[in-house]
Parts: sequence; structure tokens; C-alpha cells
Amino acid sequence: MSTEQTSAANSFSYTLTRTLDAPAATVWQAWTTTDQYAQWAYAAAGSVEMDVRPGGAWKATMLTPDGGEFPLTGSYLEVAENRRLVIGMDVPGKPEPAVMTLELDGQDGHHTRIVLSQTCDTAEERDMSEQGSTMLLDSLSAFLAEKAKG
Repeated sequence: MSTEQTSAANSFSYTLTRTLDAPAATVWQAWTTTDQYAQWAYAAAGSVEMDVRPGGAWKATMLTPDGGEFPLTGSYLEVAENRRLVIGMDVPGKPEPAVMTLELDGQDGHHTRIVLSQTCDTAEERDMSEQGSTMLLDSLSAFLAEKAKG
């Protein structure tokens, strides 16, 4: 697994890039299948619901390291199986959802380059979102490695 991380000091955007040891279809299933997502994405048991299609809704209650719960909801804005997923995340008090884009590029049938990007309204939101996304990618990598062991 390799990792790249970029965030511009004068921008509220970030991009995380990794090469995962799994085919694109396996990475896609981990991100879009309720039972798999719940295993690696720090979600509370039974809280994940996904309707993975443009306009379809999703929700999950994320567990924080200190034991707190953080309910999330949103919708899928763009779905291109095994290639691209654009996710809208509802933000209380904001009229428009926060948008996270996930792009998958199968490398050789055994590896996938994943690029996760998001633009936020403030530097603080960007930093918190980037930290959360980094944790998600770390956990996804570990989940895929364990799954590969069979």
C-alpha cells in the first residue's frame, strides 16, 4: 500500500490517494455493501443503510474513539460501479450537502488506486474531515488485507 496526501494551505479541499492491495470490484463492494462497510467504517452495529444509486439515501452512526456516537445521513449523487462514487453528506444547518468523491482505478487486477477528495467550508472542517477520511482509508486497508488472508 502506498499513500499520498495533499491539502493546499489556502484552500479548504483535500485529496487522499492510496494504492490498495485489492481489485477495484473488491474495494467497491467494501464501500457499497452494508455488511462490509459496517465492519471497517467505525459504524455502530445495525446502523448502516445504503441504497447505492443516484439519489439513493444512506445513513450510518459512526463511533468515535472515545465511545461517542455521530449519526450521519446523506445521498449518492453519482454512482459508476467499480469506478466512481460521489456522496452527499447532510450537514445540520447547511442547505447543501458536503460532497465527498471517491475514484477507483484498477491497476493490474490485484491493486486499486483510490482517490478520495472533499472540499469544505473552513480550514477546521477540512482538517477534521481529512483526519476522518484518513482513518477510514487506514481501516479499509486493514479490512482488505484481512479479507485477502481469507
